[in-house]
Amino acid sequence: MASAPHKIAIVTTSLAQGGAERVAANLSVMFNQLGFEVHVICINNAITYEFSGQLYNLGIKVQSKGWLRKIQKAILLKKYLKANQISTVIDNRTRPVFWREVVYKWVYQNRNVIYMIHSFKLENYLPISFSLARFLYAKNTQFVTVSQTIAQEIQHKYGFKKVQTIYNSIPDYTTYQAVQTTESIPYILFFGRLDNQVKNFSLLLQAYKKSGLSDVDVQLKIMGDGPDAAFILEKINQLKINHFVEILPFQSEPFAVIQRAKFTVLSSQYEGFPMAVVESLAMGVPVVSVDCQSGPAELIQSGENGLLVPNHNVQALADAMHELHSNKALYEKCKNNAQKSVEHLSLKSISAQWYNLLQANDEKHN
Repeated sequence: MASAPHKIAIVTTSLAQGGAERVAANLSVMFNQLGFEVHVICINNAITYEFSGQLYNLGIKVQSKGWLRKIQKAILLKKYLKANQISTVIDNRTRPVFWREVVYKWVYQNRNVIYMIHSFKLENYLPISFSLARFLYAKNTQFVTVSQTIAQEIQHKYGFKKVQTIYNSIPDYTTYQAVQTTESIPYILFFGRLDNQVKNFSLLLQAYKKSGLSDVDVQLKIMGDGPDAAFILEKINQLKINHFVEILPFQSEPFAVIQRAKFTVLSSQYEGFPMAVVESLAMGVPVVSVDCQSGPAELIQSGENGLLVPNHNVQALADAMHELHSNKALYEKCKNNAQKSVEHLSLKSISAQWYNLLQANDEKHN
């Protein structure tokens, strides 16, 4: 699509583990396919996802500690953008520290910068103070959010006008073939970062116990890495469901484990546009999810491709798990509808939206 090798830098905290980080990797592949010259700039040295373009890994360029390390990274980033004549920056990082963003404002200078917002928890991306937000970001700053709900919240709280929603894309799910397995024990699956403050494993585990699935030998598998693995194990022990819950390590390509799941579960306090839901549906696997802000309600049509229940309600989540397992007609309906329910998130569709935005912004910036 691109008529010239327009240069784009994707600035990301890392290329490992998190959903936002996977999005950064996917964007690099997308922009490369569109004909752009892609530079992926990693703040930290953590790289497991496949990406496209030229990598500049600040995590191995700077060896100092503390604030000096942060300042040195910022200086190197500024020099890199200038040396490579980068015209557009996609900022994929969380941005919770005001003074650090003052530094990044100096780093980016007058470049065309698009700021991504991946979570409904806006304080991770914007100052709570309206005046500080306006100091960092001009009225014409372009924000890209991953859900309509986030976009509406930003416009309501801050009054920014250039706020566009572009959903996260999925790979071409038609390329994934059913995995042959001899595994005989059915299971439901959670996959994502092991962070209880966000993912609310207390709710997940209590609901699983209440659902009665363990009584019919349906296990719960939890796949991922994060700070709260020990907390989860302790909770499993407290609930006495040790024999029915298994924790699997993080996998950069989790699709085989997803495919074999009966359905996946999301119990989060908040989200943005949960890739766990997107990837499950793309693999033809229904989802049981709480209706947290934001994302699930924009993906799940309850009773059609999964079940959506009120958040923070153990009984409601337990009932939904039980229902989707025991109601065979409902399950087959949701399973059959899963893939087509996310067809609008195809790489082709999302690529076109990004291309149009980049072209429009580039014209205005020049």
